[in-house]
Amino acid sequence: MPDAGGAMRVAIVGAGMAGMSCGQRLSRLGHEVRLFDKGRGPGGRMATRRMECGGTTLHFDHGAQYFTAREPRFVDQVAHWEATGVAARWAAAGDDAWVGTPAMNAPLKAMAGELGVQFGTRIEQLVRDGEGWQIDGEGAPDARFDAVLVAVPAEQAGPLLQPHAPAMATLADQTASDPCWTLMAGFEAPLALVQDTLRQRGPIGWAARNNAKPGRASEECWVIQASPEWSRAHLEEDAETVAAALLAELAEANGGPLPRQLGATAHRWRFARSGTAGEEALWDAEQRIGVCGDWLIGPRVEAAYMSGLLLAEAVGGR
Repeated sequence: MPDAGGAMRVAIVGAGMAGMSCGQRLSRLGHEVRLFDKGRGPGGRMATRRMECGGTTLHFDHGAQYFTAREPRFVDQVAHWEATGVAARWAAAGDDAWVGTPAMNAPLKAMAGELGVQFGTRIEQLVRDGEGWQIDGEGAPDARFDAVLVAVPAEQAGPLLQPHAPAMATLADQTASDPCWTLMAGFEAPLALVQDTLRQRGPIGWAARNNAKPGRASEECWVIQASPEWSRAHLEEDAETVAAALLAELAEANGGPLPRQLGATAHRWRFARSGTAGEEALWDAEQRIGVCGDWLIGPRVEAAYMSGLLLAEAVGGR
């Protein structure tokens, strides 16, 4: 049970933007928070990937490419990130486009520094323990929590929620994400393309010159994301076939052969762009179980941040 002062011990499953936002707000409200994530470090859908190529390290933002800020509370958060050097505007993607600096996951790294985050921990199930909760999975602690919050993609949230909050689980199961094949390619020389971004060209939904973003290294690096429709149609193809198709389209946009590659690899995001459930955050105060994520509001970094914030305030008060 919460202590005499009302402070709770809270477990959050998932340390992407929604989980981090939720944990940050709960911590500032005086609650003890621990986050658990299966990834190796901060990122989630704002992941950054490194590739070693002949002694050169290439960097790619291979998840979210940029984010916008319109909700006043998120605008304030982004202003803080800008002031502390972990975010900057990127005009090539639009007048209201922002990126993390020096990599897309920089804001999440800054948030993780405030919180207790245990990475490399895959939570398999939530276990009711009297009036509290335990979490079960490889690397999970033998600890009891007053509340448990789920902050993972809808497809992963459903199975965790089903035994305890079937209505939440059903909503998650009905809110499908779009997949995305993403190619990361480094080149010895700049492409002939003048523009730093491409949109809606054949199988390409979006492509960007990663090194054109603020704070990046100078090597010519491109992130090419297939459209949701093309990704779904080719979801089970091998990475080499996908890479060849996306590189061919990039070469056509380039107006000729591409420069020699330093390296290239394709990554399949099965749950890339979230659906929209039409909610903000879900909280069962009697059981003290809740869920947050971009999939509740819409497929935007801002939506993930606001969902986590609103869940924290439902759980722990303002």
